[in-house]
Amino acid sequence: MQDSFASDVAALGDDPPIRAILEDVCRITKMGFAAVARVTEARWIACQVLDKIEFGLNPGDELKIKTTICDDIRGSGEAIVIDSVADDFTWRTHPTPIIYGFKSYASFPLYLDDGSFFGTLCAIDPEPHELSTSVIAETLQAYAKQIGTILSRASAGKVAPAPDLRVS
Repeated sequence: MQDSFASDVAALGDDPPIRAILEDVCRITKMGFAAVARVTEARWIACQVLDKIEFGLNPGDELKIKTTICDDIRGSGEAIVIDSVADDFTWRTHPTPIIYGFKSYASFPLYLDDGSFFGTLCAIDPEPHELSTSVIAETLQAYAKQIGTILSRASAGKVAPAPDLRVS
């Protein structure tokens, strides 16, 4: 059962342009799952989802924050792109790809127009994909900026700080 914060996050992401962006993210990356996530110190909440691989998440659903790479992005503010987990020294033994079963990953930070961190635009797939090309990186970065603008306009100051409700 979703609390009001998770429900509000899902409602905020219920936007045709965001869904169109997720479709394009899957098309250009050849990945089967893309999402916009609200990421706070305590929570990872799916804001909008396109799931062609039956990963099983819907808008408003949560992952344990410490099991996500998006938590690293929240801390660093830097995108993370993994073409092939098995071939990446940093990520091949990391617990997150093992827990969720993905072999390729891309995630870019989302900032609202006021400069505050909202979350991430992320994509995963159970197969490796060439993601670290400049065309894909620049496109995903541009989409992340566009989503930040869409969310800023949709929220019009209504994106309150997340309550500190830790999910275990």
